[in-house]
Amino acid sequence: MIVGETVKDIDINMPRDSYDTGKYMPTFNAYLTVIVRDSKGKVVNVHRQRSHSPTANFIYLLLPYNYNSQFIGALTLTNISGGTCKYQPQLTGQTRNIVYPNINAGSTPPAYLAMIQAGSGQLSNPFSATSLAAPIANGSGAGQLVYSSISSASGVGASGSSAYFQISQTYTNLTSSAITITEVGIVVQIYICGATSTGFVNCGQILVWYDVLSSPISVPGGGSTTIYYTFTVNP
Repeated sequence: MIVGETVKDIDINMPRDSYDTGKYMPTFNAYLTVIVRDSKGKVVNVHRQRSHSPTANFIYLLLPYNYNSQFIGALTLTNISGGTCKYQPQLTGQTRNIVYPNINAGSTPPAYLAMIQAGSGQLSNPFSATSLAAPIANGSGAGQLVYSSISSASGVGASGSSAYFQISQTYTNLTSSAITITEVGIVVQIYICGATSTGFVNCGQILVWYDVLSSPISVPGGGSTTIYYTFTVNP
């Protein structure tokens, strides 16, 4: 124990980078951008906001192996239809690992690994969301949008000190009436099987990211909209 004036003689200077100066931002950010075009292809609205709503399913998928195997065993994933499946990453014969596409199990992979789904509802608790409140169906009927294939970057981009990855999807309104989008989410198709390709399970479509738009987006009749998710590191 040190007492008295000798305390003043101790150099207690901290490294400069250990102080919170207020200029440092989180190293990970996600942004949501929506571009709306009219029937002639003219841009009529550009919407951008910070995205910050990973779902419980997303967190479960990122939990470390040690936590899953020693504390709670298999986790339950809930798909957009309300169905469930077990996920438990291990290296033993009792594993439930994610594999895609699962060729050894004789499965037929879906046409997509991920998609951005649009909806016309709103959920108050994104973390517990397992589906959009009111998904907009893929089609050309009343209240429907035609979903194009999802587009993803071929690699990680760089801009200054930031690295980023982007996915996007375009939706066309083939009706004569405007369609309003108030919510969007990222849905992934997940297949699970054991370490030896046994016990194959199709978990279905899993909602991993969900956002309520800060202001509704109206897609005019005959128009289209493109939704972008951009994930950045060290912005």
